[in-house]
Amino acid sequence: IKKLGRPTAHRKMMLRNLVTSFLREGKMTTTEMRAKETRRIAEKMITLAKRGDLHARRQVLSYVLDEDVVTKLFEEIAPQYKDRNGGYTRLLKLGPRKGDAAEMVMIQLV
Repeated sequence: IKKLGRPTAHRKMMLRNLVTSFLREGKMTTTEMRAKETRRIAEKMITLAKRGDLHARRQVLSYVLDEDVVTKLFEEIAPQYKDRNGGYTRLLKLGPRKGDAAEMVMIQLV
């Protein structure tokens, strides 16, 4: 787990927000390290959603901030990946950010 230069509580909440936004939109642009951490967690959420039982739904609800996103995850996103074992996301490098030259990437669902 990367620390991303944040206190623990801030980092955990930031990642929950990133994962929720990513699952809602299906893609987003962020720094490379944040994207890699987001991917790690988002893939776990999709794997849980593929199980589709009540316990899995509650586990996802305990992490994802928006109930509508959880519904979308279980009803739309997870069924698309029923024959796929992992690797649900892709990172596309976009080059350095103008202000601080941080490496930017687009993370998207495959």
